[in-house]
Amino acid sequence: MRGRRSYLLSLSKIESMVARRMKGQSSAETRSAILDLIRSSGTVSRTELAAKSGLTEATISKIVKTLLDEQLVVEAGFADSTGGKRPILLSLNTSARHAIGVLLDARTIIYVVADMSGSAVHHMTVEGYGTTAPPLVIKRIAADIQRLMKRAKLAPADVLGIGVAAAGRLDASGGVLRRSRDTTDWEDFAIDAALHDATGMRVILENDGNSAALGEFWSSRLSAAQDFAVVYMAGGIGCGIVIDGALYRGASGNVGELGHMTLDVNGPRCFCGRRGCLEPLAAPAAVVRRARADATLVGELGLSDDDHSEESMREDFAAVARAAAAGDERCVTLVRQSAEYIAAAIVSMANLLDLNAVYLGGPGFGDAAEIYLEVVRDALANESFMRRVHPVETRLSAVGAEAAALGAASVVLHNRLTPYG
Repeated sequence: MRGRRSYLLSLSKIESMVARRMKGQSSAETRSAILDLIRSSGTVSRTELAAKSGLTEATISKIVKTLLDEQLVVEAGFADSTGGKRPILLSLNTSARHAIGVLLDARTIIYVVADMSGSAVHHMTVEGYGTTAPPLVIKRIAADIQRLMKRAKLAPADVLGIGVAAAGRLDASGGVLRRSRDTTDWEDFAIDAALHDATGMRVILENDGNSAALGEFWSSRLSAAQDFAVVYMAGGIGCGIVIDGALYRGASGNVGELGHMTLDVNGPRCFCGRRGCLEPLAAPAAVVRRARADATLVGELGLSDDDHSEESMREDFAAVARAAAAGDERCVTLVRQSAEYIAAAIVSMANLLDLNAVYLGGPGFGDAAEIYLEVVRDALANESFMRRVHPVETRLSAVGAEAAALGAASVVLHNRLTPYG
């Protein structure tokens, strides 16, 4: 009964929210809202669209005609008859438009071409930018994108734009990602403007956590009625939060710094200046630091003693995660300690925002992802304040290792094709 009630509440939320968005909106916004209803529904009839949106069937027919004419939507068979003529089903024409996503990282640069369903149809991974000057990196990215479009047989008119995901904080203009730990040549470099000049295409810059959240929204065909967060772990820990189909951004677009939630006021000093933040307690570097304190484990796993190399930290965490996944009890203990801190932060976030779901994504979870999932799932099931009202769905992100790159493409889809962008 509780599951049925939850379903009805979600359906009611969809209908009331969409109807509210329709009221007083421009024709373009109304049209994009209908397109998003078709996307999240998979297949849907005109009658169902009218019921969900609160618009008349005549208005729906007019909007659908424009979407069919532009080949954004196709007719996809018939629904079962309820006594009269069988309704024609509509679905997204996933190959009508595409978006390009770029994950910008010092170690690797990942490119993804996504169709209108948010699915990756082409991808490419190349060497990261390392210490190369930003203008030269942008020139290389532009050439890579041209090569990728040629491989995918896409003309510029087929591409809605380029999304770029990277770690860091957006500045006031939204065009620069400022690093949290150190100052680099990227600090004041306007990535979106430079890449636009190099490609002639629309470019949207977003942080990796927000990108991963929109990647989940599109790839899993989530509806705007589901309020959820994607916790994204790479070197640090962040999250993207989607409320009513839109990214929750806050005052400057930098919501989601989960890694800087304080869990222990007497804990280790964080680079942000506070003590006991989640990141120094639970991020991959924290796991590696504890692992390196065990001389036997260092020898068995071949761990490095270089505390300053990000590359060696990533490699050592991967070794610990593999060993934990294989059942090494010492490594399982290390990973579970990290997971318990992350779970405590996630429960607090779920209580604060009353989320429907939490997804774990990003390369930081690695081979130990199932251990993290088990700990977080148990914590939400047993400690969430709303657990007797509704469950908080908890699972690994469906997007996988390319979460931020595919998410960056989804940022473009969200911005261009929905009223929530």
